[in-house]
Amino acid sequence: MIEKVLIANRGEIAIRVIRTCKALGIKTVAVYSDEDYNSLHVKQATESYNIGEGTPAKSYLNQEKILETILASGADAVHPGYGFLSENPDFARLCEKNKINFIGTTSNSMELCGDKMQCKAVMLKAKVPTVPGSPDIVKDADEALQIANEIKYPVLLKSVYGGGGRGIRLVHNDKELNENYDSAVGESMAAFGKSAMLVEKFLEKIRHIEYQLARDKKGNTVHIFERECSIQRRNQKLIEQTPSPVVDQETRDRIGEIVVRAAKAVDYTNLGTAEFLRTDEREFFFIEINARLQVEHPITELVSGLDLVKLQIDIANGEPIPFKQKDLKMNGYAIECRINAEDTFLDFAPSTGPIPDVTIPSGPGVRCDTYLYPGCTVSSFYDSLMGKLCTWGQTFEECRLRMLTALNDFYIQGVETSIPLYKTILKTDEYKNGELSTDFLKRYGILDRLTADIKEDKNANKEAALAAAVIHSEYFKSRVTSSVEDSTRWKSQLD
Repeated sequence: MIEKVLIANRGEIAIRVIRTCKALGIKTVAVYSDEDYNSLHVKQATESYNIGEGTPAKSYLNQEKILETILASGADAVHPGYGFLSENPDFARLCEKNKINFIGTTSNSMELCGDKMQCKAVMLKAKVPTVPGSPDIVKDADEALQIANEIKYPVLLKSVYGGGGRGIRLVHNDKELNENYDSAVGESMAAFGKSAMLVEKFLEKIRHIEYQLARDKKGNTVHIFERECSIQRRNQKLIEQTPSPVVDQETRDRIGEIVVRAAKAVDYTNLGTAEFLRTDEREFFFIEINARLQVEHPITELVSGLDLVKLQIDIANGEPIPFKQKDLKMNGYAIECRINAEDTFLDFAPSTGPIPDVTIPSGPGVRCDTYLYPGCTVSSFYDSLMGKLCTWGQTFEECRLRMLTALNDFYIQGVETSIPLYKTILKTDEYKNGELSTDFLKRYGILDRLTADIKEDKNANKEAALAAAVIHSEYFKSRVTSSVEDSTRWKSQLD
């Protein structure tokens, strides 16, 4: 049984894993870069080790250094979190070779899931619906052009090894494809150290819907409902919610069966996420399995009552999943807003620096996973995600209103954040009515509406300030008048 876990990550996800380990009586080992010396995960772990310089390549991506630390600390398991080495089959294989329990799927399954073409071929064989596109990796731009003309524009150029929106280009004609092919290859090389391109049909006005899945080492497989992740920027998620407004119980069960089939097809173990694109015609197309814990896992926890990190550890210990599909019931609604340090009006450019003060929202149905504290720093070396603000409600409207209240209560001094954007989105009729799509921001002119909201807030603040000044002035006058009257009265009494 696992007794000590090294968390090969940082920030809020490291804190999240530590929290569950503490509840299970498991010791934890934090690793940190020079940049993260004062981070919360370092303070909260049982023990902590420095693993190098601030740049990820010299710390959180340094497999040999992390392995050395696992062995030196006596940890018998490693939790990779998300990002960094979480979907790196070489690291998973290194752990397997050294008899270290990797809390995730096997290196072979991870490798298969990470290779989009091989995974697609396996899914087609398992009768899992996939997006129309190239049957194999394209050799060059000329072959990409040929396939694009066969399946018709618009198409996506996608790196087989891509993720998080990197190595992906949307093109509408031959000219754009030629112009973008080399840059997509270059971006994939820079992000993943390798590149192989495929071409897929671009489906317009689509929803991004994913299913949480779990599979133990005995082959027992379940899905733990869906999450709607359609509100995005640059192919990266901003707001997630569960249940999806367009998934009824019949659809949930039907796609859930496909998810279970997909997990078995790649011999998946532990927790993962099957991602789909859903068209206006109600068709679902499988796109990939994310072989790790997702950023948005807390909303699934809120509606299921499960601790997904505990479930990961239990499966890694060889224990069977303690429930059947029929035992799972969805309770209420949950929304997650990713609190990013970025400037919405500068194309979501990162905003970094010290955080002199911060107020974390709380209250009924409110959960905030974050590494923030007064005096911490948002580093330029790492992802812009500062925290995940989640709310739960018995109804969608209760959940939405709780989120708006929590966003208003969330105060972060020192950097630009995505909070104003989320407040604008959650107030729109389109969001309230569930009219979601991956181009939500552009389709409904959200940035223009955000600008109008900011101007309105400024004017409201000015009016409030003027009103306060008038009240203060009237109060001051009344006090002066009262003081004069009092002085006259006291003087007459003295006389």
